[in-house]
Amino acid sequence: MIVAKFLHVMSVVIWVGGMFFAYVALRPVAAERLEPPQRLNLWEGVFSRFFTWVWLAVALLLGSGLYMMAQLGKPPVYVMMMFGLGTLMMLLYAHVFFAPYQRLKRAVAAQDWPAGGVALAQIRKAVGINLLLGLLTVTVATLGVYLG
Repeated sequence: MIVAKFLHVMSVVIWVGGMFFAYVALRPVAAERLEPPQRLNLWEGVFSRFFTWVWLAVALLLGSGLYMMAQLGKPPVYVMMMFGLGTLMMLLYAHVFFAPYQRLKRAVAAQDWPAGGVALAQIRKAVGINLLLGLLTVTVATLGVYLG
């Protein structure tokens, strides 16, 4: 159980921490200092690396989470809330990866900066939502046991 918990927490740190850094630190600086072609190239490169880690985190979160839930028998409400929020986050991430991110990659390859900007805006909104869901999930994980 300790290995599963370790993998679970590390995966959360990588995914939610990465979203926090990208949304709060990198995004505003890139928007202020880079023209659209450079900004879109940067984001396409950042996502190509980060999304590999997110897929790994998603697999480890799902596997370790289901394993730990099975060990609990009947999971408490806060654990079921984490599972529901995490599932929602995973579905939203899959949408980002398979829809707007693919459009961003095609737009950057074609140097279609307006289309790339639209795709990046869609990713930004989805990442913002997922970041909030991630922070809510961490809150539930941390305080849920005390809420009953």
